[in-house]
Amino acid sequence: VQLQASGGGLVQAGGSLRLSCAASGSIFSINAMGWYRQASGKQRELVAVITSSGSTNYGDSVKGRFTISRDGAKSTVYLQMNSLKPDDTAVYYCNAGRNDYGLPFPYWGQGTQVTVSS
Repeated sequence: VQLQASGGGLVQAGGSLRLSCAASGSIFSINAMGWYRQASGKQRELVAVITSSGSTNYGDSVKGRFTISRDGAKSTVYLQMNSLKPDDTAVYYCNAGRNDYGLPFPYWGQGTQVTVSS
């Protein structure tokens, strides 16, 4: 499974960004996709996950501000990020796999940088 992420960039605090991640290859082997992030000097943390049935799970720090969605026909997952804060600055990684075996999933995309200025 290959994951191609896009949509990162620089935004002011309070602004919005949307990340996209398209899966290709053996997509029949996955039933969930999501996002992790890693800020400089910190551990990678869960941002959001969505299953093929539409169930979602969010990290506590993004609940109410970020929304994960999916387009099954395109094997693509989106992360709408609103009310961004400087603390959201991180490299965001797309993640995919089967949700039967716990988090994180085994497939990773390249990271995309999100920088939120104060």
